[in-house]
Amino acid sequence: MEKEFTAQFEALLDKYSELLVGESSEDTKEKVKAWALYTHIAKSMPALAKHWNGLYPDAKKEMKLIIHEIKELNEQHRNSKN
Repeated sequence: MEKEFTAQFEALLDKYSELLVGESSEDTKEKVKAWALYTHIAKSMPALAKHWNGLYPDAKKEMKLIIHEIKELNEQHRNSKN
């Protein structure tokens, strides 16, 4: 990929993270990226997600923690706006 595209995509991810959970630190962006990609895969190819979950139960547990954290951060961010 071109550097310009990569920088522009990072800007999109920064803004998405900021709007979703109220921050865009590197750690948060990585979690948001994993959450978004996993959610998309689980919806578009559920058999693949199920297969991956079976192959990597520890990673599945980690993904559950990430999903829970993103949901909590999103809820906190929405409540802080009100």
